[in-house]
Amino acid sequence: MKDIFFFDSMLTPKIITFVYWLILIGTLISGVTTMFAKYGGGLISGLAIIVGGAIGARIWCELLIVLFKIHENLQKIANKSE
Repeated sequence: MKDIFFFDSMLTPKIITFVYWLILIGTLISGVTTMFAKYGGGLISGLAIIVGGAIGARIWCELLIVLFKIHENLQKIANKSE
């Protein structure tokens, strides 16, 4: 607990994982709603929303996680040099 209060460990990567799953659920609900709400072409639009949203969410979250992985690796390098 001390690590979190003094910013020795990062909490945000865990939050990003949770947000990723929320975005996936929202994308799935949006895609399914689009499939059943529109007449003609709704199926294709809904599938595009689901696939595009899942890929977009994954890329966005991975880019954020990369920043924190860089931070972790820099900390390891700094600890080795001390």
